[in-house]
Amino acid sequence: MIFSKEPLLKVMGMTKYFGDRVGCRDISFELWPGEVLGIVGESGSGKTTLLNTLSYHLEPTRGIILYWSEQQGLVDLGQLSESQIRYLMRTEWGMVRQNPREGLRMRVSAGANIGERLMALGVRHYGRIRKEVQKWLERVEIDTDRANDLPETFSGGMLQRLQIARNLVTQPRLVLMDEPTGGLDVSVQARLLDLLRALVAEFNLSLIVVTHDLAVVRLLTHRLLVMRHGEIVESGLTDQLLDDPHHPYTQLLVSSVIQV
Repeated sequence: MIFSKEPLLKVMGMTKYFGDRVGCRDISFELWPGEVLGIVGESGSGKTTLLNTLSYHLEPTRGIILYWSEQQGLVDLGQLSESQIRYLMRTEWGMVRQNPREGLRMRVSAGANIGERLMALGVRHYGRIRKEVQKWLERVEIDTDRANDLPETFSGGMLQRLQIARNLVTQPRLVLMDEPTGGLDVSVQARLLDLLRALVAEFNLSLIVVTHDLAVVRLLTHRLLVMRHGEIVESGLTDQLLDDPHHPYTQLLVSSVIQV
C-alpha cells in the first residue's frame, strides 16, 4: 500500500432496511488507498446488501459515505445526483459481479465491452481504444485474437477476467467485488487471485471483496469484516482474525473450514 494521510473511503452508520427487515445496520469502517478489505459471512448475513448500498445500487436508509475523489476532493455520495453516481462508477469506481454475465454486455464483442468504458469518458480515437483493448486483454490473459468474439463463447474464468478488464480499463481507484471467484474451479480461482494481487500492487488499487470463501480472503485481503444478521460482529487484520478469532460466530466460520 502507498501511504496516505486520508482514507479513500469512510463509511459511517450505513444502514439499509427492507420494510422491517434488516439488510445491514450501523456499518462503519475506513478503507485506505491500496488496501484490500474482505467482507465475509454466511448467505443472508447482509454482505451483498452492504456492497450494493455502498455503490448506491440500493439507496441506504441512513448513513454517510465519504469518498476522497481524485477529481473533486472529499465528496459525500449521499449528496451526489444519479448521473454523478453513474459517472463515478464509470471512472473512479468499478463493480465486478459474481455472475460476469451481469457485468458484461453479452451481445457485443469482448473488445467492445472493454472499449465502451473508454467511450463513455469521451475517448473517440479508434487507435487509442484498440490499443487499450489489446493491452487489457493481454493483462487478463485473454488472447488478443479473441477481441472480436462474443463473450458467450468464453469460459467462466475468461468471462470473469474480461469483466475485470472492462472495469480496470478506466483505471479506477476503488473496485467492489461480489464473490469474484464463486463458481470457478480451484485452479481457475488461483489464477484469478494471482492476477488480482498483481493488479492491486501495480495500480495501488483498493478493493472491497465480498465472499464466503475464507481461503480467498486469506490470500487476497489485508483486513476483514465479519458480518452476521446485517451487523459487523468482528473486524481486524486478516491473518490475525483468522488465526485467533474472538467472536463465537467467527470461530464457527473458521472451524467449519478447518473441519472440511
